[in-house]
Amino acid sequence: MASKDPAVRTRLSGSERRAQIARAAEALARRQGLDAVTLRAVAAEVGVGSALVAHHAPSMEDVVADAFEAIVAAELADLERLRDRHADPVVVVRELLGTLLDGTRSDVTLIWVQSWALGGRNEALAARVRAQMDAWTDFLEGIVRAGTAAGRFRVDNPGAVAAQLLGMIDGLNAHALVSWRDAAGRIRLMSTAVEAMLGLEPNELGG
Repeated sequence: MASKDPAVRTRLSGSERRAQIARAAEALARRQGLDAVTLRAVAAEVGVGSALVAHHAPSMEDVVADAFEAIVAAELADLERLRDRHADPVVVVRELLGTLLDGTRSDVTLIWVQSWALGGRNEALAARVRAQMDAWTDFLEGIVRAGTAAGRFRVDNPGAVAAQLLGMIDGLNAHALVSWRDAAGRIRLMSTAVEAMLGLEPNELGG
């Protein structure tokens, strides 16, 4: 008798099955975090046996790394669109701090925090983490350089400021996972520090 299970009946090409596995891993990571992306969990998400997932994705380390990259790259693309909507670099920074520190991106924050821990024993993931941190630094440095060129910021070393900004954003968002300070307090704290780093007047970022 033919199986009534659509996942069993449906024959997918290798590339289609790998894409299906990647989508399932990303969905799991978004809901439960990177550490939830296991062979058995991905198989259950797809609705197939673990052996089939193992056949098409022999390295779960790569599956985890791919899920991480898809999630954080999508967030960065979203923030690039936010940047492009505003001509004034000060407004760009204000909007970035607001959206990054208001708690609405806590699912992505969890992905980042787990990636630093899991990357210690997953080199495929660690390599993606380093690449994405470089991409974030480049993104922030571009904003700082644009603001400096426009005369809105007073910065001597945009690269160093970008690296400091990234570390501060990551740190405050990690704190938010355990509800240390509220969102408004985190934004005020960060705004005050960033005003000094960019050579802005006090409260120019609305802090």
